[in-house]
Amino acid sequence: MKRLLILFTLLTSIGIFAQSKYLTKTGKVTFEASVPSFEEVKATNKNTTAIINTENGEFAALVLVKGFRFKNALMEEHFNENYAESDDYPKATFKGTIANFSMDELSASNIKSYSGSITFHGKTKTLDNESLNIKKQTDGSLLIKGELKLNVADFDIEIPKIVSNKLSSEVNVSYEFVLNKK
Repeated sequence: MKRLLILFTLLTSIGIFAQSKYLTKTGKVTFEASVPSFEEVKATNKNTTAIINTENGEFAALVLVKGFRFKNALMEEHFNENYAESDDYPKATFKGTIANFSMDELSASNIKSYSGSITFHGKTKTLDNESLNIKKQTDGSLLIKGELKLNVADFDIEIPKIVSNKLSSEVNVSYEFVLNKK
């Protein structure tokens, strides 16, 4: 009987702990490095994994670099081989914490700040006091979306002189994650 009580307590504790995590494997990350009057340089990855711990606001995301899709297949090839070097650096990650996060205080729309670090192309950049929008949806899932700007030089990505006027050195990144209870 004592073992049964211990087993019941352990299983209940695991169930309660699991409810504090929300997860997606179908998050969307888009980046754009276009400049006016030239071909659009934009790609989207719709298979981003993201997780949030609702007890403390810790948030993480993982993007497989080869998962970015461009309109132009040749541009995708150049991105993977010459810029991202995705065979050597197959993933990009973000780890951080949403400030003052509380599930009880979420409403239709909440602008929150976060700090953390993003790793891409083998280099890590610290992000401080960035903004995102997080809301609890009617189905119980969490919607997290936002935008940020990154400089390619921060990740040791060199743009060849021959195409430097066709690519922006500042990249606009947007993300959208619908996370469900794990």
